[in-house]
Amino acid sequence: MKLWGGRFESGPSEVFERFSGSLHFDKRLLDADIRGSQAFARALERVGILTATECEEMTAALGRIQFEEGADDEDIHTYVIRKLKEQVGGLADRIHTGRSRNEQVSLDTRLWLRDEIEATRARLHAVMAALVALARKYPDAVIPGYTHLRRAQAVLWPHYLLAYFEMLARDDERFVEARRRVNLLPLGSGALAGSGFPFDREAMARDLGFAGITRNSMDVSADRDFALDFVYAASTTMLHLSRLAEDWILYSSEEFGWLELADGVTSGSSLMPQKKNPDSLELLRGKSGRVFGALASLYVTLKGLPMTYNRDMQEDKEPLFEAADQLGMSLEMIRVVIETTSLRPDRPAQAAEESWVVATDLAEALARAGTPFHRAHQIAGKLVLESVKSGRRPADWTAEELVAFAPEFRPEMVELMKPRVGMKSRELPGGTGPETVARALDEAAGRLAQMSK
Repeated sequence: MKLWGGRFESGPSEVFERFSGSLHFDKRLLDADIRGSQAFARALERVGILTATECEEMTAALGRIQFEEGADDEDIHTYVIRKLKEQVGGLADRIHTGRSRNEQVSLDTRLWLRDEIEATRARLHAVMAALVALARKYPDAVIPGYTHLRRAQAVLWPHYLLAYFEMLARDDERFVEARRRVNLLPLGSGALAGSGFPFDREAMARDLGFAGITRNSMDVSADRDFALDFVYAASTTMLHLSRLAEDWILYSSEEFGWLELADGVTSGSSLMPQKKNPDSLELLRGKSGRVFGALASLYVTLKGLPMTYNRDMQEDKEPLFEAADQLGMSLEMIRVVIETTSLRPDRPAQAAEESWVVATDLAEALARAGTPFHRAHQIAGKLVLESVKSGRRPADWTAEELVAFAPEFRPEMVELMKPRVGMKSRELPGGTGPETVARALDEAAGRLAQMSK
């Protein structure tokens, strides 16, 4: 059956049917379509199109509809009407009184996406909780922080993990904001000019749990910004997960040796018996491209469309669903990776101690003692150069040798050759000072509890 056709002398060609059909992907909107149609039936009762008995019969029949594989309807909306008509006969023809498929599609997508955002946020919060737990497991571990993938300054392991916590916290904010824009009722907008029936849109919004109603019927027909908002938020989250995956692929390699990935998230080689490959992280890194592609696809689909609805907009569903599916699986995967990964604290600590991550601490100590920073920077740099040439590590220098190298040094500054000591000067909020990091970890746990409410 079609929801249209009186204007046409003949039906669509078989090729057009196959080309334009969307049931194979929009069938996941079934529950949303049913909920939306039940709410609309109640609205029809309020304006006298349906009697109370007819409304009850129709809503009950809608509630019994289930998807049957093998259906060949044009889309999920025509499927629901067909199944409804099988149960209530001609009464089903009234369900589209004053309702356009344009607003129906917008409603269904918003209902589905509202639930998907909540599920996404729950998965995101689980990942953030795993980061906090892993940070608490090694609260005092020292690792080198990197710039340009070169050892730069020493930081605490929890400080490093909290950097990703902050990224994901911003992602959560983006999903909250996306949900706010999703959570507006489009029903009552008609095809583009508004409905010709006196529906109480605010009542329909309350019925379906929306925070408010949309403001312009033409905008509703043309709008997919709410889908773009979600896919952008999903893309940014995948970007952050991909960066974490890249870090841990490196840190779990033999060259770094910091992390031990669990057997359950790695795989072996069909040829090389010794291999333990970080496939879960590599797949996650690769899947980010699929989500980025969904964002590009949706942007290009919507670019340049004239007002208001155009059939091009049917192509919003697959990139939206693809982004949601890949993000959901990726969040679940990275959570398991984090929960099962072990840190070997001695390996990054050794890397920090062998390198010159303390150079900035020395330069800043000289500056605090009165040496102009540019001069202090040169002194510390020359000390590093001399050490590299002679093969000396920071710990190899004595207080006497340090003062002899440059009179600006003070004997007590030799303590700064230990990476852990220099951190104590970085107790400003947001820094890697031990006390600051401990507070930040507690604050992160508290913020996460608030996000999850």
